Amino acid sequence: MSADEEGLAESFWAVARRLRHLSRQTLEPWQVNPGQARALGILTRHGALRLSALAEHLRIAPRSATEVVDGLQERGLVARRPDPADRRATLVTPTDEGVRVAAAIRAARHAEAERLFGGLSPADRAHLARILRTLRD
Repeated sequence: MSADEEGLAESFWAVARRLRHLSRQTLEPWQVNPGQARALGILTRHGALRLSALAEHLRIAPRSATEVVDGLQERGLVARRPDPADRRATLVTPTDEGVRVAAAIRAARHAEAERLFGGLSPADRAHLARILRTLRD
């Protein structure tokens, strides 16, 4: 790896660390971690989901999804109920408080992104978005 590539990788990881730190700070008022916030966002977008479907959306093991949902349920942000199509299965759905918190988190994250990327010109933002999509895919 060349020195330029090493510098690029180090810069990328430094930005990733900063994003993780900002995300944790942003979520503190709601006492949820980033994984729980993602799960809550998925549930508010998609509605009631089986644990297995939520795990697929989160790209985690079903056992891990259970832990995420347990934490959200303890805070009153989601509820479990039997799946009417299959009583052996459980659906997870956001509560009214969960919907409210998810909206507040979305707004806080939007403000966080504006602070982080606000110094970039519209052209730089567009280039960065294109580059990140390329790396992601």
